[in-house]
Amino acid sequence: MTVGIVGLGLIGGSFAKAYSAAGHRVLAYDTDPQVSAFAELSGAVSGALTEENISECDAVLVCIYPAAALEYMRKMGPHIGRKPVVIDCCGTKRVITEPGMRVAAEYGFTYVGGHTMAGTQYSGFKYARANLFHNAPMVIVPPVYDDIELLDHVKALLSPAGFGRISVTTAEEHDRMIAFTSQLAHVVSNAYVKSPTAGSHKGFSAGSYKDLTRVAWLNPEMWAELFLENADFLSGEIAFLQEKLAEYKKAIDSGDRETLVALLEEGKRRKEEIDGR
Repeated sequence: MTVGIVGLGLIGGSFAKAYSAAGHRVLAYDTDPQVSAFAELSGAVSGALTEENISECDAVLVCIYPAAALEYMRKMGPHIGRKPVVIDCCGTKRVITEPGMRVAAEYGFTYVGGHTMAGTQYSGFKYARANLFHNAPMVIVPPVYDDIELLDHVKALLSPAGFGRISVTTAEEHDRMIAFTSQLAHVVSNAYVKSPTAGSHKGFSAGSYKDLTRVAWLNPEMWAELFLENADFLSGEIAFLQEKLAEYKKAIDSGDRETLVALLEEGKRRKEEIDGR
């Protein structure tokens, strides 16, 4: 298999390393020539992804911001051809899938929206690893939801990455869910560490602190773009959380033990229901 990678950050770099480790040919493009050169020297990339060879690819994984991804697809559209399946890996889907599908229809290539549900708090090729996606979920937004042949083909193309599960959904449902499962967690973590108390936590913190603050260390430009692209769903999740926190605060401020126990019991029960325990 020949796979093209656009963007050699954490996600694109991990794809490159995974496909290369599985014995596949990897062609890549990154706006930073030093990153591209290092990726080739490390053996993760076989050569540059260009207008001349992009049509040779079985899959092209576009691992950059949505606006840049659309610009790339428009620029390379005349050269892609019918063989490759182009899959973007952007963190929100409504902003890219509809225009992406229009570009694909205009130039006659196959495009599928995608989102790798894996990552770390770090970014850049140096943190990429071949096993980043092992057993992780992958979400795809296809142009046609009952095209079993295409879905099977996409699963086969992605198999070297080692995803544990591939889910098929709509762009809107993806963005609704991701506002809760990912974006809200980053907002809460980033806000939590702004407490004046955080500066003197050493010696008083363990697993709970580490779990809650891991994703506070983020890429501000990237996450700001993702938050604004999904502002309606994310704002709704923040408002709901504010309402719930106000309930806890009211019970604590008034010394209402009975209500506080009930709130905590409700949260515990909800967690058990969600996890199927």
